[in-house]
Amino acid sequence: MTGEGRTRWMWLAGGAGLSVFACGGGWDIALAAWVAPVLLLRFSRTSGVAVAITGLLAASLVQNLAYFLLNAIPLNPLTATLCGAVSIAFALPVILDRTLGARLSTMGRLFLLPVAMVAVEYGAGSVLPVGTALGMRAITQGENLALLQVTAITGPYAIAFLIGWAATVANRAIETPRTAVRYGAVFGGTLALVLAAGQARLALAPVGPVQTATVAAVIPNKAARLASDDLLSADAGRPKQAAQAVVVRQLLDDTRRAARAGAQLIAWSETAAPTTAADKPALLAQIARVARDERVYVNAAVGIARQRNETFLFGPDGALAWHYRKNHPVPGMEPVAPFANAVPVVQTPFGRVSNLICFDGDFPALARVDADLMLEPSWDWPEVTYAHTMRMIRLRAIENGYALVRPTFDGVTAAFDRYGRALAMQATMGAAQVVMVAVPIERGRTIYNRIGDVFAFACILALGALACHGAIPRNPRRSA
Repeated sequence: MTGEGRTRWMWLAGGAGLSVFACGGGWDIALAAWVAPVLLLRFSRTSGVAVAITGLLAASLVQNLAYFLLNAIPLNPLTATLCGAVSIAFALPVILDRTLGARLSTMGRLFLLPVAMVAVEYGAGSVLPVGTALGMRAITQGENLALLQVTAITGPYAIAFLIGWAATVANRAIETPRTAVRYGAVFGGTLALVLAAGQARLALAPVGPVQTATVAAVIPNKAARLASDDLLSADAGRPKQAAQAVVVRQLLDDTRRAARAGAQLIAWSETAAPTTAADKPALLAQIARVARDERVYVNAAVGIARQRNETFLFGPDGALAWHYRKNHPVPGMEPVAPFANAVPVVQTPFGRVSNLICFDGDFPALARVDADLMLEPSWDWPEVTYAHTMRMIRLRAIENGYALVRPTFDGVTAAFDRYGRALAMQATMGAAQVVMVAVPIERGRTIYNRIGDVFAFACILALGALACHGAIPRNPRRSA
């Protein structure tokens, strides 16, 4: 093997290896997400078409297998199919650069990869049942709040555009060093502007007195909750009723204590209260009574094993303010049928309150509602919970400009303000817990919340135009 051949395979190995640290997991390294595409693009552009496509598909599969295995996601036929589909989809942008890019102008090739990366992220998130949980580059930058403020304008997709643009500029500099300063300055200036504007948005955020809502997240005891689920699934008669009663009693007692400690709104974690269809009316009557007696809002998360995953918001008068069912169960892991219902928004004395349930939050379009406070009762597991809460779901707060509280069973319970800044973070993985937090309520919708995915649509149109141009055979005389 020649030195050039060895170098090419080093590009691939380095890109694939760094991709494992840029796949949306709790182990991500932010810089790896920027460097990996540079290396994979270098491998692709220095390889034959067949070799490039094979290598890129293999690197993408390595990345996604790492995501599934390190997050303890079981590989069954459905999840394995999803892993394969996502691997193919997220290899496509670099494949397009290899197959069509050489037929484009310099500017066309600089922007083919960025717009293709946005198109794939948006398309996969819209078509596949995993939403943006897999492959979203913005997740890898979860701690860089200054950078992420741009998502309040573009949604999460601008991060993929910038990372893709960085890769094409770096490769252009390697291929034609005399142009490095020119193209690097334009990219660097744009990135600096995005970071400066994001930092200014954070720095200029109100620091004086603002309206707050005191929210309590209530999480049941893990052992008791899991035992009740097993018994409910087995339809075990009296043991089932006893196990259910233990969990419900704890939830209601903690709700009363939180209300008496000053909570204005109490939110339970996902399916915190186990029940059956026959027992549910009596359970809801108990919850309504507590809300009325304590003069507090209660967002009760109720589960019927293998049938229902839903929330009920009761107001201080005991009246039902909303009933919401989970739209997006986790594919291959949650045996509940998908549902289609609108995300509720209710006016309260402390602003407009809304509700999603766990995996619903991985669908940016569903989360784009006109609210001041989003409740997101969730059920995670230790391997996935940090990334899911602190990197994925906090994006919805920045994109839409609402505060977000995520009561999480067997995971990390957290609260964020409208800029994505953490207000509270608590591991809630064992004993029953109550997490109290004063949440600032700042009214005002973001640009993204108002206009939606205009940036993503523009990138898709640009990709179509570039692909059409690249597919047209060149006139040899004109090229000469």
